[in-house]
Amino acid sequence: MFTLSEGCKRADVCVQNGKGLCHIKHLTDKEGLYGHGRMFAHVTVDPGCSIGYHPHEHETEFYYILKGEALFSDNGKEVILHAGDVAATGYGEGHSLENQSQESMELIALIVTE
Repeated sequence: MFTLSEGCKRADVCVQNGKGLCHIKHLTDKEGLYGHGRMFAHVTVDPGCSIGYHPHEHETEFYYILKGEALFSDNGKEVILHAGDVAATGYGEGHSLENQSQESMELIALIVTE
């Protein structure tokens, strides 16, 4: 299986009632995850924008930071994530992410299911 970049679906959306819009490039779909996940995407978060707080039940979401930095809230515990950092949230826990810098930040988001 393969996915060519020009075939990837793209969307500019408000994620989980966050601030502003996030630019999402879906790298594959559920079929491409062979039943083990529901999202694999490249996400760009512009300055001042965020992914709102949300929980994950029966799944785990991973963020791998590609570029920039963002304030990550892991069940209320806050940390600044930088390029190369990884965050994981699952099993009823919740998280959010906010770009408080002056530059766009990019991450890979992967949601795997039980």
